[in-house]
Amino acid sequence: MEQKRVYKVVLTGGPCGGKTTGQARLCTFFENMGWKVFRVPETATVLLSGGIKFTDLNAEEAFKFQENLLRTMIQIENTFFQLGDSCSRNCLIICDRGAMDASAFISKDKWELMMASNGWNNVELRDNRYNQIIHMVSAANGAEEFYSTEDHACRSEGMELARELDYNAAAAWVGHPYFDVIDNSQDFDTKICRMIECVCQKLGIDTGDRLRASSRKLKFLVKGPLPEDAFPPYQDFDVVHNYLQSKTPKLQARLRKRGQKGHWSYIHTIRRPKMCGQVVEVKTQLTHRDYLNMLAQLDDSHFTIFKRRRCFLINNQYFQLDIYREPGHPRCRGLMLLETYTALSGEELKRILPQFLTIEKEVTGNPDYSMFNLSLREEWNSTNKYCHTLHGLSDGAGAESKKSHSHYHHRYHYEETNGSPIKKHDNGLTSISNGDTDRSGDATVNSMENKVQKEVQNGDINGTKHHNNNNKASERKDCVSKNCGSAESSSNNLSEKLNDGIVENGTAHNQYELKNGLKI
Repeated sequence: MEQKRVYKVVLTGGPCGGKTTGQARLCTFFENMGWKVFRVPETATVLLSGGIKFTDLNAEEAFKFQENLLRTMIQIENTFFQLGDSCSRNCLIICDRGAMDASAFISKDKWELMMASNGWNNVELRDNRYNQIIHMVSAANGAEEFYSTEDHACRSEGMELARELDYNAAAAWVGHPYFDVIDNSQDFDTKICRMIECVCQKLGIDTGDRLRASSRKLKFLVKGPLPEDAFPPYQDFDVVHNYLQSKTPKLQARLRKRGQKGHWSYIHTIRRPKMCGQVVEVKTQLTHRDYLNMLAQLDDSHFTIFKRRRCFLINNQYFQLDIYREPGHPRCRGLMLLETYTALSGEELKRILPQFLTIEKEVTGNPDYSMFNLSLREEWNSTNKYCHTLHGLSDGAGAESKKSHSHYHHRYHYEETNGSPIKKHDNGLTSISNGDTDRSGDATVNSMENKVQKEVQNGDINGTKHHNNNNKASERKDCVSKNCGSAESSSNNLSEKLNDGIVENGTAHNQYELKNGLKI
């Protein structure tokens, strides 16, 4: 039986960005597919329409207003979230702005004070509360001739203020793992279609070519050192990736731990080979307990990958810079990769790239930059686990890549083929309750991860030493020829069984067979 899905998306942005129209169109689109759709009203509009004028408030009143606004917003959202959980159908919940938008209107110090006094933290409010954030760029930034305040009772911003508010609204969400910026580079109808397709992509719903906006994921090799003083406002995260044993060939399973200041979120990803012209990822949000259970299933043929992920916004474009850290294989030493989603190319693409970074080359679609290959313990010229074909590369392309190993000092993971965007399918748990994603299990999780790090440090870093487990009988398949992905393994001493990398226990998550991104 298919598992019901509850998907929470925030539509945010500056004045006159298309949020109201976008919400209506997104609602109609999903209702036509048989989904139940809830639309959470904008809390600020509800309060301001009652006669409150923010400009009339003194500093203390403004702080209390924002605090009460956020409390009210959370309660209203929780009402809709509970209805979504109890609904028998797939449910889309569209929030007109979200919790982090309030941080755009007060100073950082006051925001931290508000967090501390209410027991909140940014990771919970930003990363774990919502599945996806979509920023609709204000018409005041790129479509000035269409900017208007006439049709909104609570809108009176001039052009310059609208641009400032637009930037602040986007900056408030920098760091969310699924944050998309929809700019004004195309006409308004196309902008709305891009927004709808963006949601469908994350859900793994194939829309054919009716919404396609040719946006694709690009990755670039960055040369150090980084000019720290040149960065716009950014968010830094600690990220840890671990590959898991996989019972099924041609499949990769991995865990990701991502956090700030001791607060963490956990994601389990199943990456399936190319099917019907697309690569499919199944992403499941985990509690710390699920994460700990699945750490017991680490694939010993891979190192743990440690990164510092820097997220920032510049030129109306959202970027992530991954900075690889020790311990790890020497091939990852000093590696820095920049990634973004865009439909631009050529000179237009060059203009939006951060000019303060030294970009050596584009590495989109290069298997030498696959995180799967980067994490292999063995050297590439002496292993049969190097993966060429998961993303649809021809054998010839893969062979050429492997021939050139000695010419590459940095490798990275790519998530598309020939410019086609991947389809991501979020499944399983859609929210974390009772704070399970952070403090309550970190001591145990960190203990196991410290053990992993020690294994990495004590092992042969060049991959000539193999970790053997007498309790495990592992049959290794040739990834180069047919079976691309994690090694096919079986284990007699694990308390959980693996089914495509999913723990089969009390918190098992149902998986879907996918065809063209649609559940069948």
